[in-house]
Amino acid sequence: YVKDLNRAGTTVLLTTHYLEEAEQLCDRIAIINHGRLIANDSTEGMLRRLDQKELALTLAHDLAEVPLSLRRYAAELQNPRRLVLRYRLSEAKVSEILAAANAAGLEIVDLTTAEADLEDIFLQLTRDSAPGSEAELRAAAR
Repeated sequence: YVKDLNRAGTTVLLTTHYLEEAEQLCDRIAIINHGRLIANDSTEGMLRRLDQKELALTLAHDLAEVPLSLRRYAAELQNPRRLVLRYRLSEAKVSEILAAANAAGLEIVDLTTAEADLEDIFLQLTRDSAPGSEAELRAAAR
């Protein structure tokens, strides 16, 4: 109903703590922390702020350690057959990571990806702008 209202030309101001709901319903997101506006951007622009993605590889064979060619992707061996890599979308492409995995001789059975959501961004922004936070102390020192 809210989306129908908006499509019909009505501006809707939604206040919510349910960030998944805001991500689905809103064209723009504003975040207020301790009475201060700390972010105001399009939903898409807000989601691009973290620029982080995670790629989890399920391997056909046990792995004793992370191959050298994959360490630059903040790779973590969660168990002998599950390798999780974290990278910035602006700095790497999944095809590059898969090519490096192939070059390392890894046989991939399955893969999943996950990227930052609005909750991740909210937590980072409110942590960085909280009274007494490192970011606020740096700003006050200027």
